Amino acid sequence: MERRPKNCPPVPQPIRDDGAGATDPGPRDVMRDLENPDMLVPPATDAGKIPNLKFSFSDTYMQLFHGGWSREVTVRQLPIATTLAGVNMRLTPGGVRELHWHKQAEWAFMLVGRARITAVDQDGRNFIADVGVGDLWYFPPGIPHSIQGCEFLLVFDDGNFSENDTFTISDWFAHTPKDVLSANFGVQESAFAQIPSSQKYMFQSYVPGPIETQKVSSPYGTVPKSFTHRLLAQRPIRTPGGTVRIVDSSNFPISTTIAAAFVEVEPGGMREMHWHPNNDEWQYYLTGTARMTVFASNGTARTFNYRAGDVGYVPFAMGHYIQNTGNQKLMFLEMFKSNRFADVSLNQWMALTPRELVEDNLHVGPELMNALRKQKWPVVKYK
Repeated sequence: MERRPKNCPPVPQPIRDDGAGATDPGPRDVMRDLENPDMLVPPATDAGKIPNLKFSFSDTYMQLFHGGWSREVTVRQLPIATTLAGVNMRLTPGGVRELHWHKQAEWAFMLVGRARITAVDQDGRNFIADVGVGDLWYFPPGIPHSIQGCEFLLVFDDGNFSENDTFTISDWFAHTPKDVLSANFGVQESAFAQIPSSQKYMFQSYVPGPIETQKVSSPYGTVPKSFTHRLLAQRPIRTPGGTVRIVDSSNFPISTTIAAAFVEVEPGGMREMHWHPNNDEWQYYLTGTARMTVFASNGTARTFNYRAGDVGYVPFAMGHYIQNTGNQKLMFLEMFKSNRFADVSLNQWMALTPRELVEDNLHVGPELMNALRKQKWPVVKYK
């Protein structure tokens, strides 16, 4: 008989409380099953076929460089996620994500430490800023920029995006004849004797000095709309179960293709049952553990479990909730390929619909009807 260490959690079995299922003697990944209890034992309300709506950054390929690392979750890892893609990147002190640009817009959330970013727009107006934990930046498509320092999440407005498709300055120089470089810049070819022979992508440099020492004066001035936003400095929407901070083009004007919500759910709390009428939802989990059931219409629903470092996805207009299943605060980002954040609350919809119509539709009485709220509570307390 197998001896299990003391304090080791019991081996979960795919058996529901109603008796459905059977033991699984293996082979199996018990640790994975412990992380996904509602996938091993789906609620009886789950039904039908819904594609996978979860992928962990821990399951992606890690690219290692002198200066840091990067990993991505795109449509290649999570095929349902067609609207947005994400890159988790870490730069060492002095590490640089080299001068580059993308076909897609880049939206970012600082996870750890501080970073310095630079950019120049199509009118020659430049930008430099230092950002810290919880700060955002947004670079429109085609705007050249650089990043130096610490860890962040990058989100791009195309699920097919790949970091390997980035336009980098070293790559362009390496693949341009030196006589052309000479003619372009008006210097001798010898000036390019030491340029990289291939793309650098990321490299180790020095820790930059005070921002004032790196500012470059442009005759055209600085960009008219800031590329950065202090999300955690916003006053949150507070409800009994937690808080929500919403950021879109209404309060971060440059961010015209990505809208987001930063959600904090206390233990015993839940992101209420709702859906989004504008686009698919791409999620990134920062802390805690959660479960989410997605309702896809026509008697179809599926439940998933999430933890820090996971990406979740909800296709357009599908109903869902996100429940804190742990004893610590759950924090996650909801992101959308849209210029505005929008959601429809199930509770509010019912409260603002004629009472008799709701009662006849659902066969419910005063206990539920009197509890409905006309005001939206993004996060609710259930225990």
